Amino acid sequence: MNATPRTLSRSLNDRMIAGVMGGIAHRFGWSSTLVRVVFVLVSVLSAAFPGILVYLILWLLIPNEAD
Repeated sequence: MNATPRTLSRSLNDRMIAGVMGGIAHRFGWSSTLVRVVFVLVSVLSAAFPGILVYLILWLLIPNEAD
């Protein structure tokens, strides 16, 4: 039970644009494809969730995996 906690960082290996969704998936141990599909669906189906803006903010705030 002494597993080191995973930190939130942008993935360098699992990236489509900036590695944000790949990093989130890695942090929580989820499938990166599932995270991307859910993000796109929520962005498209919800007028109150500006997906592009949220993605850009996460891109700026989450550090790279190597940093």
